[in-house]
Amino acid sequence: MVFVTKPPSENFSYPRGSKVSKFFAGIPLIDLSKPDSKQLIVRACEEFGFFKIINHGVPMEFITRLESEAIKFFSLPLSEKEKAGPPNPLGYGNKYIGKNGDVGWVEYLLLTANTESNSQRFLSVFGQNPEEFCSALNDYISAVKKMTCEILELMAEGLKIQPRNVFSKLLMDEQSDSCFRLNHYPPCPELQDLSARNVIGFGAHTDPQIISVLRSNNTSGLQISLRDGNWIPVAPDHNSFFINVGDSLQVLTNGRFQSVRHRVLANGSKSRVSMIYFGGHP
Repeated sequence: MVFVTKPPSENFSYPRGSKVSKFFAGIPLIDLSKPDSKQLIVRACEEFGFFKIINHGVPMEFITRLESEAIKFFSLPLSEKEKAGPPNPLGYGNKYIGKNGDVGWVEYLLLTANTESNSQRFLSVFGQNPEEFCSALNDYISAVKKMTCEILELMAEGLKIQPRNVFSKLLMDEQSDSCFRLNHYPPCPELQDLSARNVIGFGAHTDPQIISVLRSNNTSGLQISLRDGNWIPVAPDHNSFFINVGDSLQVLTNGRFQSVRHRVLANGSKSRVSMIYFGGHP
C-alpha cells in the first residue's frame, strides 16, 4: 500500500539548486497488524529506505504526553534551557548541529536512550522535580523501542534470516549506542522576506545508526531524497511513525537496504516539533 504525500502549503525555504517534486504518490504505508507486513517492509527498505507505519501499538497517551512536555521545555527562557547543555554530544543545543560546524534553524535535546540516566541532566532545569518530563520520556522511549524491535524482527523474517532477533538484539544490548532526539523548529522570521530562500531547518544527511523512528506534530517540513536525486515532501501525520533505514543497516544487509538522505526545511509560519528514536548497535 502507498499513501499520497502532498506538497506543504506553508511558507518554506528551498535550497538553491535542489530539485523538489511537487507531488509524489509512492511512499510505502505499512500496517503492522497485517500478515504481509514483513514482505512490504523489505520492499520499502530496498526501494526507498523509508516508510510509514500504522497500527504500531504505541499508546497515543505516551505520544501526546511527551510532545506536551517537549513544548513546555522548548518554551522555557533560553537561559533555563541552556542548563541542560551544552551538547557534548548529549544535551541541549541551539542552531549548531554536531561537530562539523553545521548550522540549522533548530533547537534540540539529544539524550541517551537509556531511560535511567536522563533524570540527572534535568535536575538543573526543573529543580528537584524532573519526574514529569522524565516519566513521559521513559514511557515513550520504552514503547517505541519495543515497536522498533518488532519491525526489525519482521524485517529479518522478510529477509529469511535466522535467528529472528538478529537485528533487534543489537538494540537490546546494554552497550547499544541508541539515542533519542527532540527537535524544535520555530517559525523563521527571515522567510517573511521572499528573497531569503536558503534557510535550512536541518541539512541533508543520513543517520548512522541501524534504524530511526520519527514522529512529528502536524507541521510539514520533512523531505526525503529519491534515488534520482529529487527531493519529495513528506506529509506529516501525528498519529503515525516514519521509519528511516540507517547507514548501519545498509552495511548489515550488504547494501540491499540503502539509508535515506533526508532534511527539514525552515518554515516561515509554523512551529514543528519532532521526536526521533535512533536504534543503534553496541
